[in-house]
Amino acid sequence: QVQLVESGGGLVQAGGSLRLSCAASGSIFSISVMGWYRQAPGNQRELVATISNGGTLTYADSVKGRFTISRDNAKNTVYLQMNSLKPEDTAVYYCNADIQGMGDMMWSDYWGQGTQVSVSS
Repeated sequence: QVQLVESGGGLVQAGGSLRLSCAASGSIFSISVMGWYRQAPGNQRELVATISNGGTLTYADSVKGRFTISRDNAKNTVYLQMNSLKPEDTAVYYCNADIQGMGDMMWSDYWGQGTQVSVSS
């Protein structure tokens, strides 16, 4: 069984910073891409940033220059440093990872439970 557990959300004023963490645990053989997505009320879930196991990065245009994604492969953990936060960044943030299980060696897509980020103006 594989789990993704997020932490670090909260309420912050515009211009402030937050750091999200997501740790993968369980019967894991390998992890390829890890990433963050977000969903605001009434909106579809959208990509925020991804990072491959080789370090290739992608960012949504709306967060470029403000957010930084990173990962610690030894800890199976991905981070999202969010600076210069804006009210429009308010959403539930979800961690995502493509994980190869130890037992059957099959690749599956996993999601965390989500963490709320609220930015006040």
